[in-house]
Amino acid sequence: MNAEQLRALQAPIKARYKDSPEAARVTLSAEGRLGEGITCSVQTGKALVAAGLHPAAGGNGASACSGDMLLEALVACAGVTLNAVSTALAIEIRGGSVRAEGDLDFRGTLGVDKEAPVGFNAIRLTFDLDTDAPDEKVETLIRLTERYCVIYQTLLRPPEIAVEKIRAAR
Repeated sequence: MNAEQLRALQAPIKARYKDSPEAARVTLSAEGRLGEGITCSVQTGKALVAAGLHPAAGGNGASACSGDMLLEALVACAGVTLNAVSTALAIEIRGGSVRAEGDLDFRGTLGVDKEAPVGFNAIRLTFDLDTDAPDEKVETLIRLTERYCVIYQTLLRPPEIAVEKIRAAR
């Protein structure tokens, strides 16, 4: 896909959203089923993923770790966004990689140390791009990728999260 094709694809969508802002508001959802042992199965767009404890929390490594899945979502979103932005700006990217690393202190999630944070305390996102674009264009590409990447922006500015409890009838 080139910049012209991308613009043609997105132009009617952007026009509709300008005319009807409510049409741009979409609710995404995910659902998981509690599984055997300490697992929860989540249906992704392409597969059923069984998530479980990370080995550092007592897992055996056979199930996906939710922390890894969060980093994978960041990498996927940043990679797709980077490709879309590079296409829109006509910046040729021959290939490359996107990597996310996150630091956790498992003392927090295991309740070993009440002062230790639960969750990531640092996340690093790295782009390794094969391109001849000048540095200033690559900097613009990365800046716009950060600006338009949904997962990056959600992690940067966490939304309000409401928790509901629904108890099944016995």
